[in-house]
Amino acid sequence: MTLRHMIIFRAVCAAGYNSTRAAEALHMTQPAVSLAIKELEQYYGVRLFDRMGKRLQITEAGQNFLRYAIHISDLFEDMERGLRDWDAKGLLRVGASITIGSQLMPNYVRAFAEQYPETEVRVLVEQTDRLEKKLLANELDFALIEGVAHDPAIVSEAYMEDELCVVCPADGPWREGQVMPLEAFTKQRLLLREPGSGTREVFDRAAERAGFSPSPAWEAMSTTALVNAVINGLGIAVLPRRMVLSARARGLVTTVRVAELDLKRSFFIIHHRDKFLTASAKAFMALCRRYEGDYPAPAYCGLS
Repeated sequence: MTLRHMIIFRAVCAAGYNSTRAAEALHMTQPAVSLAIKELEQYYGVRLFDRMGKRLQITEAGQNFLRYAIHISDLFEDMERGLRDWDAKGLLRVGASITIGSQLMPNYVRAFAEQYPETEVRVLVEQTDRLEKKLLANELDFALIEGVAHDPAIVSEAYMEDELCVVCPADGPWREGQVMPLEAFTKQRLLLREPGSGTREVFDRAAERAGFSPSPAWEAMSTTALVNAVINGLGIAVLPRRMVLSARARGLVTTVRVAELDLKRSFFIIHHRDKFLTASAKAFMALCRRYEGDYPAPAYCGLS
């Protein structure tokens, strides 16, 4: 007995117990339909229909079997539809480094949800090195990071240009757009992101190329904490340009460049090289690549 037998039996019942009409609905021959019913009765050893001349009349056993046939065939159809539509209705596990997670990821997820409302997106915001471990353990489908991936099993694709900027108090000596000499910069109280973050890694590499080793006065996971520390005159910070747009527009801070310090960088999409990327995962990645051209830049910077 197979699912095919159940579907044929159900079709005969739906056709008013008429095997000829059932055969037409199923695009089968009438003898094939009658054979399937006979095989069912032989398999279970019961009569599912009484034959009254050329008419079929369902028996009590047939009524009972019909309830099972409806339930099982509907369940199978739900499974088929669910698996075939898994990309549209499934689960997407996305990681984001802290800057991307706080500033860009909410906008990505909202825009994605408008296009794919039945796909659940679960987001983990973590340090870049921890996101790499999650990818290697297949606990994430892909991640968006500020730094570069270190494990050779991880594929990296630059998807957005970015740069860090030096953030100074608005009432300090440095005016917007000035170039600070490197010697002056190295004498400042530095307020930096924590080791292991993509932002800190980019800054540390730039400092090494420029020939000095930074000794931060503050280290924090929170960009908001660092911006507020700058506003209160506790030092200068090195932060992603996008994260300070609002504070700068409100006149709370100024941003400057430092001579001989290259702070340009890229944001990356990373995933395990052996990971199968579903259609929904590819759609989310594509949205991230074109996001700046399709949507306005977020204005919120998280200042209290």
